[in-house]
Amino acid sequence: MDTQKLIYPFVAGFFVCLIFFASCKSKQEKSEHFASTPQELNQKAKELISNTFQHNSLPSFLADDSSFVFSQKEFVAFLYAGKEYSTNWCSKESWSASGDSLYHFIENAQLYGLFPEDYHADAIRVIRNKFIADSLGKSDRKDAALWAKADIILTDAFVQIVKDIKIGRLPDDSISLRKDSVLSNEFYQQQLNAVSSKGLISVIESLEPTQPEYALLKSGIKKFLDSSDYRKFTVIPYPEKNQQKFKQALQKRLYEGRFISFDSTTADSTQMADAVKLFQKKKGIAVDGVAGEGTVRMLNVSDREKFIRIAISMDKYKLLPEKMPAKYIWVNTSANYLQVMNGDKVDLSSKVICGKAKTRTPLLNSAVSVIITYPQWVPPPSIVGKEILPAVKKNPGYLARKGFSLIDSKGNEVDPYSVDWSKYSKGIPYRIVQGSGDANSLGIMKFHFDNKYSVYLHDTNQRYLFANAMRSLSHGCVRVQEWQQLAFYLFRNDSSLNTGNNYTRIDSVKAWLARKQKRNISIKNKMPLFIRNVTCEGRNGNILFYDDIYGEDKMIRQKYFATK
Repeated sequence: MDTQKLIYPFVAGFFVCLIFFASCKSKQEKSEHFASTPQELNQKAKELISNTFQHNSLPSFLADDSSFVFSQKEFVAFLYAGKEYSTNWCSKESWSASGDSLYHFIENAQLYGLFPEDYHADAIRVIRNKFIADSLGKSDRKDAALWAKADIILTDAFVQIVKDIKIGRLPDDSISLRKDSVLSNEFYQQQLNAVSSKGLISVIESLEPTQPEYALLKSGIKKFLDSSDYRKFTVIPYPEKNQQKFKQALQKRLYEGRFISFDSTTADSTQMADAVKLFQKKKGIAVDGVAGEGTVRMLNVSDREKFIRIAISMDKYKLLPEKMPAKYIWVNTSANYLQVMNGDKVDLSSKVICGKAKTRTPLLNSAVSVIITYPQWVPPPSIVGKEILPAVKKNPGYLARKGFSLIDSKGNEVDPYSVDWSKYSKGIPYRIVQGSGDANSLGIMKFHFDNKYSVYLHDTNQRYLFANAMRSLSHGCVRVQEWQQLAFYLFRNDSSLNTGNNYTRIDSVKAWLARKQKRNISIKNKMPLFIRNVTCEGRNGNILFYDDIYGEDKMIRQKYFATK
């Protein structure tokens, strides 16, 4: 015990000495970073930056900020090495004009669909405030370590911004057509050099997608942010076995959104239906007063979530080719519309009906090559197995009622009542064909394009469905309301024929339609087609949000934007 009493004071004293010497060393290192002249400040900052990238560990002036982690260290090191480690954004106790521009860009990064926290916004703001507070330049403005730290952080932010603006935050997928999915050291060097001559904003905007829809979406962000409400709203559980819990959450959420005036007492069914109708009317969806899955999904989307969807949508445009075709067909499955784009101009637009949640319209790139009048329809195996076979097992007369013929491998028609349907559980050794006519599911015109999904653009025998606000109703094909306008546009655009022949062909098609004749018309000047799922778009300075019916944005958010 006596020995321990002697050891404890010795050990305690030893650690006190260590702390004292470490403190002295820290103060000494810090004092070495202070400069007496602007020129000396530049030189010391240069030396600190040089030392930073010649060691594997962070130097003390960076390591003292636990929140700072390099996003793009390799590229940042290359940029500094290219200019012998001189500062990029500050000089002689002042921010450069480019440094000021970069700081303000980061503060307002949301206007570009970006998140300030991805570019060290807090760390930069703290340093900047220190410089502002130290107006006389007696301490912080003389500290080369602080200026070196600010410059390194800004350079790291710049590289990340260039990457996020140019190629976005989403990885390439099976349909991406962009060429530059990885940017080189030299590319970042070119952009940094261009900042000096062209200005930061000019450089940033030169990297953005050129699609007009991207520009429209971006133009609506400021108005959205100015009116956004970042409060946390009640999340409604759906589907929910506990109906009482569901109703309570629904009423509270409607109250928070000012669609009902009370939540302390239970609303009756009429009051709840009226409140739901107000919400549905405001959102431009079917007004029926029923809080179904789609309505609840939209009630659960807050302004915070909406901004993330804006960011995701902007990144989806960055997956497209840098140079789009001069003319192309654009289908947005979330908004359920089609546009024929001619540069920045919309030559034709149409409502469409796309796939249901369980039978989504696939994302794809192709080109319309054939137009067919009065087409036959051969249901794909997925529809045969899931829908037609169970119906035929119950009643073989289902085929005749729907206008289907049963064809064997030799091309002969088979009586469905002669088949033992109980033998089949998935596929069948027959083709099912729906003959052409006004009752055909494809309507009276089909637009064929190569794809592995057996989907097409086509007319429909259910044209009344275009009046629906929610039009995600098909098995995956895209039903086009203005099918005739689209066909005639494609004929007029077919540069392989002269104008006179194009109009002759239009007259022929009109005649074939009048006589209900099946014809295949080749389009030699194939029209490129892009089918995408973009859940928000800019229109007249506003941003319209569509239902994420396929849950695609939800998956992307969870995988790539989970911290936002």
